[in-house]
Amino acid sequence: MSTAKKEYKRVTVKSLVDMKKNGEKISMLTAYDYSMAKIVDAANVDVILVGDSASNVMAGHETTLPITLDQMIYHASSVIRAIDRALVVVDLPFGTYQSDPKKALHSAIRIMKESGAHAVKLEGGEEIKESIKKILNAGIPVMGHLGLTPQSIYKFGTYTVRAKEEEEAEKLMKDAKMLEKLGCFGVVVEKIPAELTKAVSESISIPTIGIGGGKHADGQVLVIHDLLGMTHEFNPRFLRRYMNLYEEMSAAISNYVDDVKSRDFPNDEEQY
Repeated sequence: MSTAKKEYKRVTVKSLVDMKKNGEKISMLTAYDYSMAKIVDAANVDVILVGDSASNVMAGHETTLPITLDQMIYHASSVIRAIDRALVVVDLPFGTYQSDPKKALHSAIRIMKESGAHAVKLEGGEEIKESIKKILNAGIPVMGHLGLTPQSIYKFGTYTVRAKEEEEAEKLMKDAKMLEKLGCFGVVVEKIPAELTKAVSESISIPTIGIGGGKHADGQVLVIHDLLGMTHEFNPRFLRRYMNLYEEMSAAISNYVDDVKSRDFPNDEEQY
């Protein structure tokens, strides 16, 4: 299999499928605002996810459930204005698609029209099949999400690894194949055994994007605040911190406070 890296001036859903065919891993990160998205896009990240994790990292909620469709559109609009290259995928928030395909279509259309996003992401498999079909039939690209689905946290009762038992693993495999057949362009697999990720990735032609799914996924996604070490209380096994911005930012802000209190800031060169 070729591992030659092709340069993409603009990443599309087709680009991601091509990357899988060519053996090129796909990079995906979250962003929720213009300034962060500008940095992420300039670093050549392939996919930016405007995740409902904004509920946690931006608004301070315990779960992803409280964030609204209007709030997701606000965050997505901010990200879109920063983007030159990346494909922007937006989570449909809890309660906007699960039980009513017509409502799901309306929610997806609002995101696409009002934010300018490129695709939407939905959590679940067979149980939301009709909603996915409805959205795809309208020409809106859909990314799936299987394994640990945070919008169902009260159903699971825990954020532990999913699909360790044979029955759940078989359902996940079946759901992944269904998502491919329906026409989804990719699927996030969250907190499942690495060998199951490998089996799923080899069984479907659309890319798998792992978060806690191991090295056999066709791509990886992390929350940008976790990657940069802006959060410090969240320490799952799958998280690699590339910086410790929590400590660096805390030190910088403390230095600023000290300089203001001591009348060191502003100095003569820093005034008009």
